[in-house]
Amino acid sequence: MIGPLSDIRVLETGTLLAGPFCGQLLGDFGAEVIKLEDPGKGDPMRQWGREKPHGQSLWWPVVARNKKSVTCNLRTPEGQDLVRKLVEKADVLLENFRPGTLERWGLSYEELAAINPRLILVRVTGYGQTGPYSPRAGFGSIGEAMGGLRYVTGESDRAPSRSGISIGDSLAATYAAFGTLAALHARERTGRGQVVDSAIYEAVLAMMESLIPEWGIAGYRRERTGPILPNVAPSNVYPTADGSDVLIAANQDTVFRRLADVMERPDLPADARYATHGARGENQTELDDIIAAWTRTVPSAKLLAMLHDAGVPAGGIYTAEDIIADPHVQAREAVITVDHPELGPVPMQNVAPRLSSTPGQVKWAGPALGSHNEEVYQGILGLSAAEVAALHDKGVI
Repeated sequence: MIGPLSDIRVLETGTLLAGPFCGQLLGDFGAEVIKLEDPGKGDPMRQWGREKPHGQSLWWPVVARNKKSVTCNLRTPEGQDLVRKLVEKADVLLENFRPGTLERWGLSYEELAAINPRLILVRVTGYGQTGPYSPRAGFGSIGEAMGGLRYVTGESDRAPSRSGISIGDSLAATYAAFGTLAALHARERTGRGQVVDSAIYEAVLAMMESLIPEWGIAGYRRERTGPILPNVAPSNVYPTADGSDVLIAANQDTVFRRLADVMERPDLPADARYATHGARGENQTELDDIIAAWTRTVPSAKLLAMLHDAGVPAGGIYTAEDIIADPHVQAREAVITVDHPELGPVPMQNVAPRLSSTPGQVKWAGPALGSHNEEVYQGILGLSAAEVAALHDKGVI
C-alpha cells in the first residue's frame, strides 16, 4: 500500500515525545521520516517507559515505528552541514528543541529556507517561539497545567491529577501534524514553505471547550468534578453486582427515557425533577444515587447487554487486557502485532484515523540506532563509503 504522504520526506530532529509523536503520525500515513539521533545514545525514548527485564523499551517500538534511524551529532559543524544537505532534499524539518537552539547551530528557518524555499519547519515547544516564556524549559506536564487541563482533572477534595498519559505532549504533536498538513497544502498554492509553531500549552488550551468564555463572560470557574460534568445527568460511573464499574451516559431526554424503561422506572421521566435535561442537572446527585442503587443489583455483563439492547450508551472501563481481548477491537484491527528483531511480536495500537483508499500502515517497529545510515547518507546524499566511515570515526555519525 502507498500512503497518502508517501511523496513527503520528513527530517525529525526532536527527542522524547512531543516532536517524535508528530513524526510517528506523519510516518503512519506514508511519509519517509528520517530520524536524526545522537551517535552515542540516541533518543532517550529508547530507554523510557516500562521495560522488560532485558531492558528494551516498549515505548520506542511504537513512537519510532516507520522511521529510519540515522546518527548525526547536531552540535558539530559537520553534523550541521549534513542537516543542510538533507534539507535540500526534504519537505519538512521537525524539531522540539528550546527556541534559539537551531539558530545557534546556524540552522534558522531563514538559513534553511535559503537552501530550500519549499521547506516547512515544524517547531514543537512548551511555550512557542515567541513571548516572554519562550526561553523556558517546558515539559508536557507544565503545558497541561498552564493550558488549564490539570486544574479541572481529578476529584474536588484532592490536588489536581494527571490523566495517566502524556496528553500535553501528544496534543501538541497532533496539532503539529495538522499544521504540517495545512502548510503542505498551502505550499501547493504558494510554492513556499513556512514555520509551524506548536506550543504545548496552546494545544491543551485549544481543547478546553468553553472554559475561557465561561469565566470571561459569566464569571464561572470550572472546578474538579471527578467522573461527572456538572449539570449533565445521568452521565457517571456506576457500580454493579460483581464489583465492576460501568459508564452510563443517558443525559439526553430520549435516552433517559430508554434508561428508565430498562430500570422499570417509568415514574422517573414523569417526575418534574428529572423530566428535562436542566432539571436532571439540578438534581444530579439524587438521580445518580437512584441509578447506582439499581445498577448495584445487576452483574456488569447483564447490565451492559440490557443497556445496549435498549440503545443506552454504556460501556466498561477497559484495561490494556480488556482492549486486546475485545471482539470489536479485534474485528477492526485497532490493535496489531508488529515484528521486532529483539522483542519478537509487539502488540501496539494501529493507525488512526482510517482512510478508505490510501490508508496508513505500520511497516516496521522502532529501528536500531543508526540502522539506516548507509541508506540515507550514501543513497540520498551520495556520500561514498569512505566519507561515511570518516564521519563515523570523527563521532559525527
